[in-house]
Amino acid sequence: MKLVAGNSNSSLAQHISDHLDIPLVVCEVKRFADEEIYVEIKENVRGEDVYIIQSTSFPTNDHLMELLIITDALRRASARRITAVMPYFGYARQDRKPAPRAPISAKLVANLITRAGVDRVLTMDLHAGQIQGFFDIPTDNLQAAPVMVRDIKKQFSGENIMVVSPDIGGVVRARSLAKRINAPLAIVDKRREKAGVSEVMNIIGDVAGYDCIMVDDIVDSGGTLCNAADAMLAAGAKSVSAYISHGVLSGGAVSRIVNSKLKNLVITDSIEANEAVKTARNIRVITIAELFGKAIKRTAAEESVSDLFTNL
Repeated sequence: MKLVAGNSNSSLAQHISDHLDIPLVVCEVKRFADEEIYVEIKENVRGEDVYIIQSTSFPTNDHLMELLIITDALRRASARRITAVMPYFGYARQDRKPAPRAPISAKLVANLITRAGVDRVLTMDLHAGQIQGFFDIPTDNLQAAPVMVRDIKKQFSGENIMVVSPDIGGVVRARSLAKRINAPLAIVDKRREKAGVSEVMNIIGDVAGYDCIMVDDIVDSGGTLCNAADAMLAAGAKSVSAYISHGVLSGGAVSRIVNSKLKNLVITDSIEANEAVKTARNIRVITIAELFGKAIKRTAAEESVSDLFTNL
């Protein structure tokens, strides 16, 4: 088994490497003067089971092209099997046609990855579960829930907790986590007038006196979380925190969250944290290296990964 890391999340790749006690393959990824990406694998991978660790996070297009070119380089170097380990799958929010003549970009990206020569995909908390079906190759969609549950039990021991879905679409995810920690569930009913702007309408459920924990897959602008926190505190919530799988945090999101009434925002390292995230007073990062390390090890050994969905 060989591990290859792109440039999207070198720290997570190193942590996975440390967990598996397998060194990363020396792989040179550089650019020509016109920004063309050039890849050269510096080790023999002939007949090997190779895992490319690469989230397609910002800059999304660059990291996607890196993944495709690394795949092509490995395929031409006679790797036996290539698995794309994508903790965060970019373009996942474009999973349907919301308007006439709109693309389904998630399907297009799945096709690109498959045609490049990837044999299997390992990802986590896809924005929509049906994206698994966009790939015509085996795809495992891991869940960050076991990692989150372990952290919640540690941080909120003895507290009166309520799990909250920040919108109607996230109810299934929130209900699943609520069952794991035996907590009640509330839902934020919001109306989104346009992309990136949300308005909290009302809260379904009585949050008064509870330490509320919002659960979602992606935090981008942070507007929904901040508005929902304000609404829950106004409704009598004791405190409001959030556990989110993928911290996209684009634009002024970090500043917005730091200046909000959110007690804590906990994100995974599926996307590499920038300096603003690392120094934010109320943002904390938990690692998924163990989760992916175990999934890679079991995949390589042709073993089941099913119990990773419930515990580590």
